[in-house]
Amino acid sequence: MTRLTPALVRAFGILEMFIDDGGQGLTSAQIVEHTGLPRTTVHELLATMVATKYLRRDNANGIYQLGINAFRLGFAFADQFDLLKVGQRVTERVAARCNETVNFGVLDDDSIVYLCKVDSTFAVHTISKVGGRLPASCTAIGKVLLAALDDTELAKMLTRESLVSLTPNSITDPAEIMAQIRMIRQRGVAFEFGESNPDVTCVAAPVRDHRGKLIAALSVSVPYIRWKQRPEQEWVDLVTTGAREIGLELGSPS
Repeated sequence: MTRLTPALVRAFGILEMFIDDGGQGLTSAQIVEHTGLPRTTVHELLATMVATKYLRRDNANGIYQLGINAFRLGFAFADQFDLLKVGQRVTERVAARCNETVNFGVLDDDSIVYLCKVDSTFAVHTISKVGGRLPASCTAIGKVLLAALDDTELAKMLTRESLVSLTPNSITDPAEIMAQIRMIRQRGVAFEFGESNPDVTCVAAPVRDHRGKLIAALSVSVPYIRWKQRPEQEWVDLVTTGAREIGLELGSPS
């Protein structure tokens, strides 16, 4: 078993808190409360991250925010990540075709991480955001990515204790999720009916790389009232075409 360095694990954990802070920043007290670490430990970690410019501190109000080196690191990651570049380009293209919200994401354990998002010009509230995470079982993107896993992995991941409910429509029964995943494998696309966003319907399709391996997924999110204005197959065709375009740019054989 690999031995981890506790101080680094704690520091990275603190950095990850800033992913979901909405750009508002965090106080040391909030970080202490969230991590449960002693105040002196948090103070030393924060001082180190400020000194190395991964965080910055506003001396007027004591708020910590991500620093310039965190910004540079993110851009260095993006520069080497063709998937992100291609995904953003095609996400914008698909959104222009339908004027609905389009998301592009990858699987990380039992959650999805959104790499790209283009919002509809209509006033639509969605909880997805670039860099944000949602339970895979509650999203169309997540379900289509879970379908690539084998049943043994899924059984370990999709337990009654681990399944999260975001809305009254969220599925928390492992047997029901497994039944959906078998259907997804047959049809090649996944649906979400108000399971992460009330009154919003989503359809997602898989993205494959040059080896034919499923690596990401693309989805279109549509308020239920507008979803019914087109035949379901039109939404399916829209998202599968977009997912195929991403794959082709990445060298997918089909």
